[in-house]
Amino acid sequence: MKDGFIKVAAASPMIKVADTDYNADKVIECIKDAYSRGVKLIVFPELTLTGASCYDLIGHSVILRGAERALCRVIEATAEMDMLAIVGLPYAPRGGALYSCAAVISNGELLGLVPRSEVGGTVFAAADDEGGEATVCGKFDAYLDTELLFTSSVLPGLTVGVELGGDADAIDAPAARHALAGATVIASLASFPATVTSTIEATEAAKYRSKHLKCGFILAAPGKGESSTDNVFSGLCLIAENGEVLASDECENCMVISEIDVEYLENLRRPTGKFGRSEYKYSHTEFIWGEELCETVLTRHYRKLPHLPEYEKDMGDYCRRMMDIQVSGLVKRMTYAGLDHCVVGISGGVDSTLTVMICAEAVKRMGLPSTNVVACTLPCFGTSSRTKSNAIIVAEQVGAEVRVIDIGESVYKHFDDIGHAHDDYSIAYENAQARERTQVLMDIANKVNGLDVGTEDLSEFVDGWCTYNGDHTSMYDVNMGLTKTQVRAAVRYVAQHTEDKVLADALWDVLDCPVTPELLPIHDDQIEQKSEENVGSYSLQDFFTHKMMICGFSPAKTLRLAKAAYGDEFTDEELIKWLRSYCKRYFSQQFKRSCLMDGPAVEAFSVSPRNGFLIPSDAENSLFMASIDTVE
Repeated sequence: MKDGFIKVAAASPMIKVADTDYNADKVIECIKDAYSRGVKLIVFPELTLTGASCYDLIGHSVILRGAERALCRVIEATAEMDMLAIVGLPYAPRGGALYSCAAVISNGELLGLVPRSEVGGTVFAAADDEGGEATVCGKFDAYLDTELLFTSSVLPGLTVGVELGGDADAIDAPAARHALAGATVIASLASFPATVTSTIEATEAAKYRSKHLKCGFILAAPGKGESSTDNVFSGLCLIAENGEVLASDECENCMVISEIDVEYLENLRRPTGKFGRSEYKYSHTEFIWGEELCETVLTRHYRKLPHLPEYEKDMGDYCRRMMDIQVSGLVKRMTYAGLDHCVVGISGGVDSTLTVMICAEAVKRMGLPSTNVVACTLPCFGTSSRTKSNAIIVAEQVGAEVRVIDIGESVYKHFDDIGHAHDDYSIAYENAQARERTQVLMDIANKVNGLDVGTEDLSEFVDGWCTYNGDHTSMYDVNMGLTKTQVRAAVRYVAQHTEDKVLADALWDVLDCPVTPELLPIHDDQIEQKSEENVGSYSLQDFFTHKMMICGFSPAKTLRLAKAAYGDEFTDEELIKWLRSYCKRYFSQQFKRSCLMDGPAVEAFSVSPRNGFLIPSDAENSLFMASIDTVE
């Protein structure tokens, strides 16, 4: 449970209808198997101990007493097990009604019985809102109530809520009430049969509900051992977290296992301020586990590129929508400002390449000629013929007006004005070129009734790899909300789908070039200044941004997940080096982000000083660095 992870399981064993002894054996077998694999929470289907297809037999005294004895055996089997098991059974208090209940068990104790609320079309009674005491086999006492939550002091963020069967479809669904009351994980004991669409419907519902409620969701449906008199059951088992399915299967003796990140869910909920404030008065029952946090072995998959779709088949729609957001934002800004030209500084890199293509689409959408895009290549001391050529080819192929403006003489004059030696390659040497380019672009924009459209991307703003008031500044930045990996994906998408072979060849070469600011002198026309040698892999940086700034994880946890995602691609020493660099730069470069221009966000995260992720420009990074030190 270290780092907020809890290993969970959904299980649907092959039972025998009405054979409670046999079913208890199968449940105990599943629990022991799951426990041996590090599972701390396991969820079974509704009415597991009897079968969900007993029909009217479910209320027979023989079946009810058998279900109680079976539950007692399960409870006793969990003694000295630090885990939570949630099992379904029918329960009838002496002289009372018949309920479909979830028995919540831990460490040889019955913590509570949660009855089903929505009972239409069944033989079960609706639970009394007041709840009451319950006794199983005269030896296990517990509270019977729909409003029970289960918590652990070992993993403080973990609170488990329970729902059964039709409760999931209720207008005032218990899962929603549980989540608002603070439950971070919902255990859903299902009872639906298999249909041609049942798996799709259940999966989509789980994704939606876990996203909407910002919770973990564990669903177990009755399995293939159920009666086939009128229905067939699939044994669907599913685990979801915040809209993502972590594990899913349906088969005989089905069990799926994964890890829910409770810390992540808490981080997601914290800014909303609405969770933990339910109008319902829940009773919290604490289950006792060992006192120390244990290491949770991760089996779930972590992607290296979390800002992009997981599957290639989804990349096209994603890139088209991403670029449409950029174009729409630019069109609105130009229309509002009464401007009819875009001015872009093109370098032959992926950022300016995407920007000039976005500008071309924007003027087209506005009914303006493509030559209203003024693409300026501004070579200086570090410009290679390769990048200059690619920049011009791309601009020409999209129909832009291309201007080649050598700024070397202007920069040398500026060096003379400020008393800077021409062979002094310090920071002033580099930044003077970037600021000269920005001045030229803005002045051309003023001259042609245009907008200086920026090219810097989100990754470069995060790590501050830009010259303050140089390439850092523009009149509107269409890449401001895109990470470097997203920019590359968009350029790759155009290269793959354009019918213009000349454009495609240039785009593939742009993608093949190393990321470079080209501000230091070159030799033999070769690219020598490479950004990723200074700030690290942009793939890795974007991963760090997603885990630390979007998910809210510590550097230590981020390092653990990076190892899981990248495998042997980086050594531990390399990961630590670039993580330290990232944390240092994120804090030290905030002053650049505090005065950024407007630009559209393409996902929920941005560093806009108006509505993005903000930190003070003089905040300390000591706690972040200390977190890294704990794993070195």
